[in-house]
Amino acid sequence: MTRIALIHALSHSVAPINDAFARDWPEAVRMNLLDDSLSADLARGGRGLDDAMHERFQRLAQYAVDTGAQGILFTCSAFGPCIEAVARRHAGMAVLKPNEAMVEEVGQGQGRLGLIATFAPTLASMPPEFAAGTDLHTALAEGALDALNAGDTQRHDALIAAQAVALRERGCTRIALAQFSMARARAACEAASGLPVLTTVDSAVRALRRRTGPASA
Repeated sequence: MTRIALIHALSHSVAPINDAFARDWPEAVRMNLLDDSLSADLARGGRGLDDAMHERFQRLAQYAVDTGAQGILFTCSAFGPCIEAVARRHAGMAVLKPNEAMVEEVGQGQGRLGLIATFAPTLASMPPEFAAGTDLHTALAEGALDALNAGDTQRHDALIAAQAVALRERGCTRIALAQFSMARARAACEAASGLPVLTTVDSAVRALRRRTGPASA
């Protein structure tokens, strides 16, 4: 059976991706690694994705490899360059950033894209991943992550949905939610904005299945 390592920097990312696997690829064996100090250290450290942060990602990935993982999915989108370095080091296996599959889907569509995040560093690291020429507008749902941390999921979803409406008013014709922890807000965003909303969760599972499942052998 295919063993997939899911590496998390936010505890709220654990449930959405595991739910997607249970629904869409239950045969996969999952292991979850959580280091919630990664996002906290990035937010308060002021050093960005420095050598020390890169080394932490390499160690996490090597641990996953040592346990027999055939694929690795990182679920926090603020660490793109660190994940890319892991992918280069383990070029023989599937190593995915959380948003790769969604970015590919964006490239297949048309229209101005509104990208929403609840974690500010994501809006610095993620936009360069989109194809050149993508008409991209970003928004931070301030307070949404704090609400989620406090267990107020209704306020979390409402704050994200409000940004979807604001992006529609700026001319966006589709919305992307940048983080796995935001997937729960998809329905609220669609209802509030009337726009199609892309999330990273389901597309990431599909991409991993293609790259590591029996059909890829």
